Amino acid sequence: MAEISPLAAVDPQATLADDVKIGPFCHVGPKVTLGPGTRLISNVTVMGRTTLGENNILWPGAVIGGDPQDLKFQGEDSQVIIGSHNEFRECVTIHKGTANDHGITKVGDHNLIMAYAHMGHDCIIANHCIIANTVQLAGHVCIEDHVVLGGGSAVHHFVTLGQHAFIGGFTRVLQDPPPFMITEGSPSAVRGVNSTGLTRRGFSKETISNLKDAWKRLYRRSAAGKAGRTTTVLEDLEDAYPHDACVLGLIAHIRRSNQGVFGRYREGQRRDNPRAKRPRVAGQ
Repeated sequence: MAEISPLAAVDPQATLADDVKIGPFCHVGPKVTLGPGTRLISNVTVMGRTTLGENNILWPGAVIGGDPQDLKFQGEDSQVIIGSHNEFRECVTIHKGTANDHGITKVGDHNLIMAYAHMGHDCIIANHCIIANTVQLAGHVCIEDHVVLGGGSAVHHFVTLGQHAFIGGFTRVLQDPPPFMITEGSPSAVRGVNSTGLTRRGFSKETISNLKDAWKRLYRRSAAGKAGRTTTVLEDLEDAYPHDACVLGLIAHIRRSNQGVFGRYREGQRRDNPRAKRPRVAGQ
């Protein structure tokens, strides 16, 4: 039977696994589902249509499933879906999705979300990510596997962060950071290959060397500023490394981003795209 503090407020319609632990001064709403091994330490609020998988830990002050901070939100029954083995530290906030996207804010498995981080509506966080203290994610942000965001960084809405990317602390992220690379600064720039992270995760020296060559061709200052250069370099990299999945993944990410608005691929897919052509009205 779930272990619930007498000082907690748990709606009887909430769905709780038998071994859930809910500490004092927590609030759990009627549409909430808490999976096995989930622990709410104290002063945690889980509201809305929110589902948590197995073995998640929520620290004091965390608020999950609140309404979006979006003026277009009309009270739709959107949701938050969280996987398993995640840890949400003090005062983390996660807002539910909106009808302007798929109506879901989603977190995968084995993520560490540190204190005071915020995940806006319709964000998608994959697996094995580390989001450090006070990171601010605007709505519709997509973070792929094994991404690390340094403390205080802020991510523009509709940005996609490529897998195994490292974002330096206090970075202002306005465009899609490429996978396998270090991005930092304000304005942000690609500074090099995330060699340390890739080595820790077992990537071969050959792959890391290939990515370093790709970075030099794409981002070093001595080669920058030539018209049409990116397209040519991407084609050259495809010829040079036709069997390297990481280099090919980097190429695909850059091409997608370049098709978007201001280097944000998902921006061009938004349902309320302000840049979409409006129908002409007679007499105007």
